[in-house]
Amino acid sequence: MTAPQTIPDRNTQLYELIETEQLYPHFQPIVDLRRGELLGYEALIRGPENSELYTPQLLFSTAMECGLTLRLELLCRRLSLEAFARLSLDGKLFLNVSASLLGTPEYRQGLTAEWLKSLDIPLDSIVIEISEQHPFDNYGLTLEAINHYKRMGFKVAVDDLGTGYSGLKLWSELQPDYVKIDRHFIHNVDRDPVKRQFVKSICNIANGVGSKVIVEGVETRSELVTLKELGATIGQGYYLGRPTQNPKMLTNSDEWLPRKRRAGSEKDMAETAAVLVHPAPALSFDDQMGYTAKLFRENPLYDILAVLEDGRPIGTVHRSDLLELFSTQYGRALYENRPVTRILDTRAIIIESDTSLEQVSRLITEQDAVYLHQGLVITKDGHYQGVGNVRDLLKKITELKIRNARYANPLTLLPGNVPINREIDGLLKQTENFRVAYFDINYFKPFNDSYGYVKGDRLIQLLGELLTNNANGDNFTGHIGGDDFVVVFRTADWKERCERILLQFDLVIREFYSPKDLEQGGIWAASRTGESVFYPVLSLSCGVVHPDPYRCISYHEVAELAAQAKKEAKKRDGSYLFVSRRRKQRIN
Repeated sequence: MTAPQTIPDRNTQLYELIETEQLYPHFQPIVDLRRGELLGYEALIRGPENSELYTPQLLFSTAMECGLTLRLELLCRRLSLEAFARLSLDGKLFLNVSASLLGTPEYRQGLTAEWLKSLDIPLDSIVIEISEQHPFDNYGLTLEAINHYKRMGFKVAVDDLGTGYSGLKLWSELQPDYVKIDRHFIHNVDRDPVKRQFVKSICNIANGVGSKVIVEGVETRSELVTLKELGATIGQGYYLGRPTQNPKMLTNSDEWLPRKRRAGSEKDMAETAAVLVHPAPALSFDDQMGYTAKLFRENPLYDILAVLEDGRPIGTVHRSDLLELFSTQYGRALYENRPVTRILDTRAIIIESDTSLEQVSRLITEQDAVYLHQGLVITKDGHYQGVGNVRDLLKKITELKIRNARYANPLTLLPGNVPINREIDGLLKQTENFRVAYFDINYFKPFNDSYGYVKGDRLIQLLGELLTNNANGDNFTGHIGGDDFVVVFRTADWKERCERILLQFDLVIREFYSPKDLEQGGIWAASRTGESVFYPVLSLSCGVVHPDPYRCISYHEVAELAAQAKKEAKKRDGSYLFVSRRRKQRIN
C-alpha cells in the first residue's frame, strides 16, 4: 500500500474514533521525591490498543492533517476529566493543552470550568500544561494562553522545558507554577556531567523565582538518586509509574528516600543535621509582629525564627526584615499589630534532622548567596526541632573530614578499618538489610615482586577506583589494606555490580603486563620457598555474605563470615564471585 493511500485511511479511522469516542485516558503518576508521596497524575490519551492510531503522536499528527485538532483535544480533555472523577484519583491532574487553539473561532472559553463543575472536581486540582513543542504562532498567543488560564484560577505548567527558547522566555516573563524539564536532559543524567549541570541550574533558578520543577522521563533508580541530589523535588517517569488506565506508583519509595537513622546512635548523630539543632522559640501563623520583635529581643543569638502551622514550619521571619520595617517613620505603630505572615519568607531552608551533613552542605551552597547567612530550620518527621547556622555546619564538616582522614588508607584515601567497622556496626544496630563483598587480588605478591611496587601501588589504586565507580549511591567502599577491599552493599543490584567489577578488572589488568607475559599467560616468579613457579595473569576473587542483623552482634562476626566467603572464592580459577548462604557464625 502506498503512502498516499495510508493517510486517508488514518483520517477515516480518526473520524470513527472521535465519533464513537474510542479514546482511552491513561494516567501517569507524578511523585513528590522528598516524601515519596503521590502529587498527582498527567493525563495521556491512547487509541484502541491494536489500532494504527494507538499513540498520541499519530493521533494528533493525523488530526492536524485533517483539521480535527480542536475537536480531538476537547474530546480527550473531557474523557480525561470523566475518568479522573470516575476513578476518584487523589492529587492534581495535569492536562495537556494546545495554546494555539485558543485563537480559533470554534474555541469556547470556560468549557473546561463547566466540565469540572459538572463532575465535582475542584478547579485547584487541575494544572494546565502548555508545551513549547506545540506550533505556537509569532504573535504572543502562548503568553495569552497562560494568562487566560491563570485568570481563571488554574495552576499552569510549562512542558518540555529545554527543547527550545520559548520555554525559558515564558518562565522568565510569567513564572508558571510548574516547569517540566525535557526527558532528553534526564536520560543518563547520572553519567553525563553536562546534563547534571543543566538540571542543577534549572533547579536553582526555580528556587529563586518560586516555580516547582518536575523532572520527566526518570527511568532508573540511579537517575532518580542523582536528580534528588541536584535539587529535584518532583518526578515523573517509568521508574516511578507507567501510564495506565488504573495508575499506581511502581517503585517502593523506601529504595530511594533518605533512610531513617535510629535515634540515639552516637555515630549517626555526629554525621547528620541533628548536631546543628538549637532549640529556638517559634512563631505561630497568627502571631503579631510586636510579639515577634519581643522574641528577637529576648533571643539575641538568633537571626531567624520559624513560623509554624500544626507544628510544621511553613517559613521563617528574619530579624533584619522586621528591623527594616520598624525603622521607617511610624513603622512600629503601623505594623506592630499586623500578623507576622506579612514578612514571612516561604523560601526558607528546611532540613530533616537525619539528613547527612554532606547533603546539608550541598543544599546550602546551591542557594543564592543571600541565604547563606540566614540560617536553616531543622525538623524531625516534618515537625519543628529548632534552627541551625552555617558556621556550626562548617565546623562539624571540618571535624568529620579530619576524623575520616585520620582513618583513611593513605594509598587509596578510602575509609580504612575503623570506618568500615563503624559502618557495619551501625547497620547491624539499625537491623538493616545489607551485604558485604570482600575483594582480593589473586597472586598479587609475585606480580608486585616482578613488576615493582610502583606498578603494584597503581594497580591497587585502580581497583579502588573500580570499586568506587561501580558501588556508588547508598553503598560504602572501604580499603582494609594491601590488596584487600570491602564494599558494603545496600542496593538490590549488588550481584550485577560485583559481576561488572570482576569483568572490568579482567579487561584492565592486561594493561599491566608486558606483551611477552601476556602471550605466555602469566609470569615466572619465586615462590615463598624460593622455587620458580608460574603464576597466571592476575584475577579478582569476591566473597559476598548477607549477615542476619538479628543474629550477628558486631562487625567481628560479619568480618569472619566475609573472610570465609572470600576464601571459598579464591579456591576457583580466575575471577570468581562466591555468594555464601551462611548468615551467622557457627557456634562451636
